[in-house]
Amino acid sequence: MQTREGDPPGLPLATLGSILAERVPEIDGARLQASLISGGRSNLTYLLTDGTRRWVLRRPPLGAILETAHDMGREYRMIEALHHSRVPVPRPVYLSRAQDESVFGSAFFIMGCAEGEVLREEPQLAALTDPEGLSRRLMRCLADLHAIDPHDVGLGGLGRPDGYLERQIERWLRQVATIDSALHLRFEDVAASLRHRVPTTQRASLVHGDYRLDNVVVDTAHEVVAVLDWEMATRGDPLADVASALIWWDGMRGLDSPVAAHPGDIPGYPSREVLAAAYARESDLDLTDLDWYLGFAFYKIAAIFEGIRHRHDEGMTLGAGFERIGPLVPHLLESAASTLSGSHSC
Repeated sequence: MQTREGDPPGLPLATLGSILAERVPEIDGARLQASLISGGRSNLTYLLTDGTRRWVLRRPPLGAILETAHDMGREYRMIEALHHSRVPVPRPVYLSRAQDESVFGSAFFIMGCAEGEVLREEPQLAALTDPEGLSRRLMRCLADLHAIDPHDVGLGGLGRPDGYLERQIERWLRQVATIDSALHLRFEDVAASLRHRVPTTQRASLVHGDYRLDNVVVDTAHEVVAVLDWEMATRGDPLADVASALIWWDGMRGLDSPVAAHPGDIPGYPSREVLAAAYARESDLDLTDLDWYLGFAFYKIAAIFEGIRHRHDEGMTLGAGFERIGPLVPHLLESAASTLSGSHSC
């Protein structure tokens, strides 16, 4: 792997350029330039250009990663399968091969650059004139994903939908247990509450796994033009996606999160009840048990944040703000516990 001064962290451009020159004719590997877009709260994301066109490269974060997370092949297969569906995704360009990864240092994939805006900063959200329309379009896109028959897009064998919720509870508890976490016992308590009454999945569908406003690209009319970050996608319970979207919308109001601005903190933005109702209009699913899914979403996000906190403590994150992730975890666990006990309702 040839790393040069000036290369973005985690991206050896000379090595990448030689790989792409041989395998991806549309990219001029000799003129390749890159910049880091996202520094490892999820996968590392880079903007590539050869001076004429633009692409996006994704690779796993630096250092140790959580079991089954950051699967480049899964993420690429999702956008490849959905590229011609009603759900907008970036254009799939290239998935690395084993021989690439041996010299590059990790798996990676390249996709087209979706032209538009990711609404991640508070000034962007504050400037919107129709936040309720944005919320409806966000939830309609999610309902469109859940309405797709996985077999119709070649994903009928993805994941194991039977027992999805039970496995998710144990997966996130197990992953917290693999790191040095002083909060492991609190995670165990929330997991016990979740196990106490697991809802029956109404329909197994494609699920994104991390659906939220700052994981979509919108155009100037604030229509969704691409859904990003498919690394946790599988077949499972669609209401887990719904709850995740709601928690990222207003479930962390007032918390100092460096991940993205939360619409719930911006005056004039609708509440999660409005988003839930928008989804219900587009779907035939019963949302009666949504509180359980909200509790699960808090728990899952807490586990993800605890993994990020650990990577930051080990010096394996790139970019600013990671020191603010760890303090959020106790708040998220408390929100999970109180939601599951019935003190909060959606």
